Amino acid sequence: MNEAFLHFIWQYRLYRPNIKTLDQQLVEVINPGQLNSDAGPDFSNARIRIGKTIWAGNIEIHLKASDWYVHNHHHDASYSNIILHVVLENNKAVNDRNGKPIPVLELKGLIDEGVYKKYFYFINNKKRIPCEKDIHSINPITMSGWLERLFIERMEHKTETLGTLFKHNANSLTQTFYQVLAGNFGFKTNEQPFKMLARVLPINTLGKHKNSLFQIEAMLFGCSGLLDKDYKDDYPNELLQEFKFLQNKYSLTKIETHLWKFLRLRPTNFPTIRISQFAALVYKSENLFSKILETDSSDQLRKFFDVKASSYWDNHYTFDKSVTTRVKTLGESAINNLILNTVVQFLFFYAQIKGKQTLRDRAIDVMLQIKPEKNHIINQWKQIGVEAKNAFESQALIELKNNYCKQKQCLKCNIGTKLLRDNADYR
Repeated sequence: MNEAFLHFIWQYRLYRPNIKTLDQQLVEVINPGQLNSDAGPDFSNARIRIGKTIWAGNIEIHLKASDWYVHNHHHDASYSNIILHVVLENNKAVNDRNGKPIPVLELKGLIDEGVYKKYFYFINNKKRIPCEKDIHSINPITMSGWLERLFIERMEHKTETLGTLFKHNANSLTQTFYQVLAGNFGFKTNEQPFKMLARVLPINTLGKHKNSLFQIEAMLFGCSGLLDKDYKDDYPNELLQEFKFLQNKYSLTKIETHLWKFLRLRPTNFPTIRISQFAALVYKSENLFSKILETDSSDQLRKFFDVKASSYWDNHYTFDKSVTTRVKTLGESAINNLILNTVVQFLFFYAQIKGKQTLRDRAIDVMLQIKPEKNHIINQWKQIGVEAKNAFESQALIELKNNYCKQKQCLKCNIGTKLLRDNADYR
């Protein structure tokens, strides 16, 4: 057992009725208080009746009463207004910092057995989703509300990351958007080298050649380091010659070639193809983020990302190696991924810094219109009968799996707490 479980028991009053303090005074919990996740007492603003007296103040909870001294609460002024010390085991008399005894409620033998058994099962089973046998009993309204909260939570986490990058870029929204977009063109496997490429080659430099796709490609391929080899084809050699001129003009640096990964990737995802498609997007979409802010149409968003690699790549996946002709466009899945991981996140971020709720609402509308992602986490949910209907739900399920199920945070999960409470005899 742990203190988090005792917090849960206290918060939802999952103990035997007619509880009493150690000196046999009846305790009536009028309000258990608000759970405090920061420093200080575990519950604040509680109201309880001990005997005939109503007390208002804070509640502190420990596994053992002696933890009061282990945690040095007797020296901390913030623990001066403790109206009840709730413990699993009363192994030591406790006084406050003024030497006055604190009323004690010992929970040993009072905790709802059904709740503890279910909690023990959740945190100790080896299943990928701890509650997978019980989750189907959850009311759809409860599930829907929790998924909505999880999606917002996931976006807030990502917004924090964007905020850090935004500050690093001297509050340049354009450069930050460009770097995140570039990273997402790496689609996990080549995310880091794409981010590095965007850092060594700022969008302002590319913008100076916005009317020349060839020069944009030359700078991107040149700074990627992928031209650092003797090639036979005219195209890579022409790119290299143009890059040398632009490199000297702008003092451009390169990243190391070995950072790019080709192994175990589908050829359509090779970095050579993605760099060319990214160049096409930069060439086609000047002030892309501004255009995104101006559109309410998800179909229009998709059109922004409807780009293809230059004609050389119609019959190549790498330099000098010809293959069967096939135009290399961004597929639906890739476009959805870019909208989800770039556009939606930036709408949330921009909404935050500008205080515009309408942009958050627009981002959610976009997510509701996009198909759910296909990955191992979504497949795990699907295997137990929980299917995402759209990208909004798939993002929420990813958040649920990574930050709750995987971490065994059942007591912080609305699904987990509902299932535990449903097992209670004392309510």
